Amino acid sequence: MAEMAIKGKRVLVTGGAGFIGSHIVEALGPENEVLVLDDLSSGSRDNLKGIKAELVVASIRDADRVREVMEGVDYVFHHAAIASVPRSVDDPISSNQVNVCGTLRILTEAREAKVRKVVFASSSAIYGESTTEMKNEGEVPSPISPYAVTKLTGEMYCRNFWLNYGLPTCSLRYFNIYGPRQDPASDYAAVIPRFIQAAREGRPLTVYGDGEQTRDFVFVKDVVQANILAAMDETHHGEVYNIGRQQRVSVNELALLVLKEFGREADGNLVHREARKGDVKHSMADIGKVRRDLGFQPRYGIGEGLSETIRGFR
Repeated sequence: MAEMAIKGKRVLVTGGAGFIGSHIVEALGPENEVLVLDDLSSGSRDNLKGIKAELVVASIRDADRVREVMEGVDYVFHHAAIASVPRSVDDPISSNQVNVCGTLRILTEAREAKVRKVVFASSSAIYGESTTEMKNEGEVPSPISPYAVTKLTGEMYCRNFWLNYGLPTCSLRYFNIYGPRQDPASDYAAVIPRFIQAAREGRPLTVYGDGEQTRDFVFVKDVVQANILAAMDETHHGEVYNIGRQQRVSVNELALLVLKEFGREADGNLVHREARKGDVKHSMADIGKVRRDLGFQPRYGIGEGLSETIRGFR
């Protein structure tokens, strides 16, 4: 499929100073007017250094500021969230206030501003402990953490705003995204940057549980491609799509790949800890639907993606 691009538009990226959001800003900045709405609670100004964009420091729950930045916007990429399973288990109310009420605020103001499309960052966590080999958008969600519940609720609001108000929306269920600028201290899918940091410092890699849990790791540049395709699509509104590679990698396998990149052996370099509450055992995306509807095709394998991530690691 030919490369698709957004040009000459006014774009809002919520959470644009964060890991994924900043890569979307970087891709769109050169040929668009890009606004970033971020309260910097987990994002960082450093992620936007050298990137063409205007940063507005505010919460997505601030109705006046959201209304202000939404004026004249063509596309919204909504990534602002408390993106942490452990934090949501400890404090579900805060996660709900930001991830649900904040999303509702974004959708409400996008509707009023007659935005062309809102692309919502959801999560594969909504599948919970599904027993299917590949997670398919058609199966019944079974979230096992408050974080997953908030993301599923956000999806439902997105679909309702399309059905009830005619606001074009699309929800992307991210599997395990990795790449440069991912914070090792973050709770969000941070196994790869934590492994890289430990390997660089000569420390053992910490694996939670037995390490046989599997994930579908997708490189952040492929996720950017998915967001742009979703925004530019004018046919499939109110839909939900899995975003992954449709390949399963165990945490143990991943640890060995990282150690290999640094020329280290497994013996003595792996430490196992108790499994984290709320984590699912297996997770892999069926990406057939997004391939058919949007023409999405991941380009980066785990080896290539890891190498680029390590080169860009701070």
